[in-house]
Amino acid sequence: MGQSLVKNYVHIIFSTKHREPTIDPLFETELHAYIGGICNELECPVLVVGGYVDHIHILCLLSKKIALMNLVRTVKAKASKWFKTKDISLESFYWQDGYGAFSVNQNKVDIVVRYIKNQKQHHRKINFKDEFISLLKDNEVEYDEKFVWD
Repeated sequence: MGQSLVKNYVHIIFSTKHREPTIDPLFETELHAYIGGICNELECPVLVVGGYVDHIHILCLLSKKIALMNLVRTVKAKASKWFKTKDISLESFYWQDGYGAFSVNQNKVDIVVRYIKNQKQHHRKINFKDEFISLLKDNEVEYDEKFVWD
């Protein structure tokens, strides 16, 4: 085959340091757009970015030109640096070290988009820790809970 043909949808999730509720609703729309812009610059077209006060969800197509860990590292570094400039109260803002990433079947993309867009309603019923553990279990990811959190 003369070319590389790739289409990998990936659902990426990461939280603020210690899951602190530091994503102020005043800045969240702009933060989500900024994160989407970073992904797009890295040739990982974004379908949706969303989240809640303590975490971010990204659904994008992973470029064949970048490793997942490099995408996440770049997004977190650039978004953190930018976010700290938005308000003096955010000068000590950080993301948690790790992340979760799950492949998404093309036939389920619309479901994941709705899920990400409805994070505020979703988190009236479940906190981030329980949500993340549920996603790990649903995706059959082996984990040791003592290493999942900061």
